[in-house]
Amino acid sequence: MPEGFPEHLYPFRSNYIHFGEGALRYHYLDEGPRDAHPVVMFHGNPTWSFYYRNVIVGLRDKCRCIVPDHMGCGFSDKPQDYPYILKQHIDNAESLLNELGIKEMSLIVHDWGGAIGMGVAARNPRRIRKLVILNTAAFASSRIPFRINICKIPVFGDIAIRGLNGFAGAAIYMAVNHRERMTRDIVAGLLYPYRSWYERVANLRFVQDIPMSPEHPTWQTLQNVEAGLQHFKSNPMLICWGMKDWCFNESFLETWIAKFPEAQVERYEDAGHYVLEDAHERIVPKIREFLK
Repeated sequence: MPEGFPEHLYPFRSNYIHFGEGALRYHYLDEGPRDAHPVVMFHGNPTWSFYYRNVIVGLRDKCRCIVPDHMGCGFSDKPQDYPYILKQHIDNAESLLNELGIKEMSLIVHDWGGAIGMGVAARNPRRIRKLVILNTAAFASSRIPFRINICKIPVFGDIAIRGLNGFAGAAIYMAVNHRERMTRDIVAGLLYPYRSWYERVANLRFVQDIPMSPEHPTWQTLQNVEAGLQHFKSNPMLICWGMKDWCFNESFLETWIAKFPEAQVERYEDAGHYVLEDAHERIVPKIREFLK
């Protein structure tokens, strides 16, 4: 592991596939028995596979845990001139699963991982078994918090996110409710891939890719993802929601419930957006039981 990285919190072996004639490395974890049921976990922005560390440890004796880092995130490469758009992230994730020969899977999704993971699912509905939803969306919304919206402003967003680390760095405090849980090692792990202007390129591009109108190039992709949700009305779904999330607030949870009224819903009143940081001791056993 690289110097300064808290590897005791991330006791996993790195794997890579290559895109673009081998020029770009796409990092993923593949933990657990190869013949066990695959559980694919999709992270959001500005997290990476490190965010799922406790879930992996809690499941890998019974499940095959596959956890990619989206291009520009985690230990994946960070090209500066790259199409960091929803469709490309879905394409990359689908390519990984095809490369690994995954025929059937369950999904765990958080933040942008909701749109990416459900985008993969919408293309492959017969391959999906169960769904775990963690403070995310896979549908269009007219709501965007002011502190995120201003980061979409040209130049200002570059300075705030890439220059001042105003997204990944700020999330350490703004995305959790129990700030005492953000130990030095956990903070180091969450921020490790995003230590410079160069490394924070995807943090900015994800924000810029939030579609707020039909004129946005990702609008139609997100519409397709939302339309694909209809395929999963009969799939078992577990929703674990941090109720103190100021971004994906209760209105997003209510939309999920309206679309999937049969879902099992677990509300964590004391947890924020990084719900797995605030409440993984309570959530991981729920996920393990749900996936049995």
